[in-house]
Amino acid sequence: MLSIFLILFASIFFPGIILRTRSLASGRKGPGILQPVKDVIRLFKKGSVYSETTTIIFRIAPVIYFSSVLMACMVVPFSSHSGIISFEGDFVFFAYILALGKFFSIIAAMDTGSSFEGMGASREALYSLLAEPAFFILIGSFALYTGHTSFYDIFSDLHLGTSITYLLGGLASVVLLMIVMIENSRMPVDDPKTHLELTMIHEVMILDNSGFDKALIHLGTYLKFAVYGSLMYNVIVPSEWNIYLQTALFFTVQVVFAIIIGFVESFRARNKMNKNPKFILSVSAIALIAFMIILVLTEKLNQ
Repeated sequence: MLSIFLILFASIFFPGIILRTRSLASGRKGPGILQPVKDVIRLFKKGSVYSETTTIIFRIAPVIYFSSVLMACMVVPFSSHSGIISFEGDFVFFAYILALGKFFSIIAAMDTGSSFEGMGASREALYSLLAEPAFFILIGSFALYTGHTSFYDIFSDLHLGTSITYLLGGLASVVLLMIVMIENSRMPVDDPKTHLELTMIHEVMILDNSGFDKALIHLGTYLKFAVYGSLMYNVIVPSEWNIYLQTALFFTVQVVFAIIIGFVESFRARNKMNKNPKFILSVSAIALIAFMIILVLTEKLNQ
C-alpha cells in the first residue's frame, strides 16, 4: 500500500520537474513545477467531445488506459513492503496490464477513422513491440539471479555489493530509462512539442480526445513515469535500509530521473523515423549485456 501512495505523490511533481529542467536548460524561467497538474485539473472540469464516427471503444479507452497504469502501480513494491498485488510471475502481469492499456489506446486511435491517428497508432504498436523484449530480458535476468519471479522477492534478494553488480544496476537503470522514453513517446523517439501530424506518434493518437478523457490519458502517462522510476529505485537501493532513509532516497531517485529526462529532451534531437527501430533494438542489446553478466555471476556458462 505504501508504494502506491509514494508513486502517486511522485507523479504529481514528475512532469513539472521535466518541464522546469527543460526551461532552465534553454535559459527560460518557464512555468511552475505544478503547471502540468493544473492543466490536468482544468481538463477534468471540461466535458468530452466525441466524433460521430467513433464507437464505444473510443469512449472507454482512456479509462482502461488509466486503470491499467494504476493496476501496474499496485504490483510495484517498496522497501520491505510488497505491492498490493504480489505473486510469482507478477512482472509478466505488470508488463501485460500496461500492454492492455496501450492496446486500447491504439484501437481507439484507429476507431476515429483518421489516417493520421492510424499512422501514429501503427508507429506506437511497432515501438512497443520492439521495446518489450528489453524489459523481459532485464527482469528475467534478475529472476535468474535471485531465483524468484515476483517483483517483491526479486528486489528483496537483489544485493548490489560488488563492482560487477553495481555495473549491473547501472545497466538496468539505463534500460529502464530508455524504455520509459520509448513507452511515453519522448525524445529522442518522439517530440511531445511537435504539431506536425506526419512526424507525431503519441500526440497524434490523442488528437480527438478532449476534456475528462484527455486528462485521464495525461495522468496515466505521469503515473507511468513514476512507476518506472520506482522500478529503478528498487534496483539500486537495498530493501533492508531504514524506511525513512528509503523514502528520502525514493524521491531523490525520482527527481534525478526526471532531471535526466529533462536534460535528454533539451540537448538530444529527435531521431529520424527510420532510425527509431535501431535505437529501440539497442535497448535490448544493453539488456542482453546485463543478462550475460548474470550468467557469469550465477556460473551458468560453465554448466
